Amino acid sequence: MKLIVPLTDLDQVLLARAHDQLKTFVLLPDADVVERLGDKYLAHQLLEQRGIPSPPTWLPTEIPADVELPVLVKARQGFGSRHIYRAENASELEFFLRYTPVDSIVQRVCLGEEFSIDVFCDWDGRCLNAVPRTMIESKGGESIKGTTIKDWSLIEFGCRVAETLSLVGPANVQCFRESDGTHYVTDINPRFGGGFPLPTAAGSRYPELALALARGERPEPRLGEFREGVVMTRFFSHVTLTADADGTLVPFDEVSEPTEA
Repeated sequence: MKLIVPLTDLDQVLLARAHDQLKTFVLLPDADVVERLGDKYLAHQLLEQRGIPSPPTWLPTEIPADVELPVLVKARQGFGSRHIYRAENASELEFFLRYTPVDSIVQRVCLGEEFSIDVFCDWDGRCLNAVPRTMIESKGGESIKGTTIKDWSLIEFGCRVAETLSLVGPANVQCFRESDGTHYVTDINPRFGGGFPLPTAAGSRYPELALALARGERPEPRLGEFREGVVMTRFFSHVTLTADADGTLVPFDEVSEPTEA
């Protein structure tokens, strides 16, 4: 049994295109879907074509004269929230379009609450589970604080998005809920998201489902089967090492290390 599980945005398109040559299981949807989700303008068009709400989005040459501000200037391709600028007025929008070093889109700012929904689908695009979580805090595009919520409108929305796009394997759906209850999708990553430890701790069992698919099994959907109220906080740490007598690196005890007088 062999299974390839993409973990970064850098290898998804290559793996999706080479699926047949690899002669093994690759947890990705069709290459066309992967390519379009990797380009924020093409992703917006794909969502609209499939009837999934997405914030109004334009290329810099297509911005309407009466565009509603504020808007975001966002890199068409990229990750880690790089090259994203918020323009409050027309002058700032003109400045940021000149300032950004990458091909960009312009997207209306969503004013509601932001959520992430970690979904998992089988080879047929059936959504086996969808675990929503709040976005308490993010840094560099990575969720570092959040909590799982059993919000059925988000669970059903995540499931609909996944099945409408025929996703395969894990994906992270990022969306906003506006004051009228409408959910707008701003990004979809067809891989395990950076906050993946949270739905895992809440009992999503996504790794088990991935292995079951690789074994040729057909697990039944288990929507809503996870624990709500599980909170995650992430932090950076470090390990210091020093060379032992034989050159092997061993942990370095900074506290007990003698200092020179």
